Order: sequence, then structure tokens, then C-alpha cells
Amino acid sequence: MPTRLLLLAAALALLTGCVTSDPAERRARDEATCSSYGFRKGTDGFAACLQRIDLARALDRRQRLYDDLGYPGGVVPGAGYGRVW
Repeated sequence: MPTRLLLLAAALALLTGCVTSDPAERRARDEATCSSYGFRKGTDGFAACLQRIDLARALDRRQRLYDDLGYPGGVVPGAGYGRVW
């Protein structure tokens, strides 16, 4: 059992190392993605591609938030406005 836990912890450490929160790295990856789709930097199509990637990322963040069982959905009992009686 301890071996499985150790392997799981090691796997999680490796996976979290792959995720970057550096905005410059994320932007470079997004630009590379749009370039790979054939869009040229400085065009409206390239800007729209970057915007779609950003909107998809925001939607994914919201969906993860709403899927969280601890998320109260914007109404917190006893928190002034939005009070549930």
C-alpha cells in the first residue's frame, strides 16, 4: 500500500510539472498553435484564433469551478445579499 501511494505522489508531481502558469509561455504556445493552423501573426484571423483559445480556457475554468462540489453557486447562506432563508 505505501508503495502505491508513493507511486501516485510521484506521478502527480510529474504531471503538475508539465503545467505552466507563466503567461509568456502560455502565450507562446497559443501563438504556435495558431501558426500551426495556418494563421499569420498580425492578421485578424490570428487574433481571432488567440481569442478563441482564451475563451475556451475561460470556459474550461468556469466548468471546473461549477463541477466542484464545494462551490455554492454564487449564493452563500448568511452572506448579506443573496441570503437564503
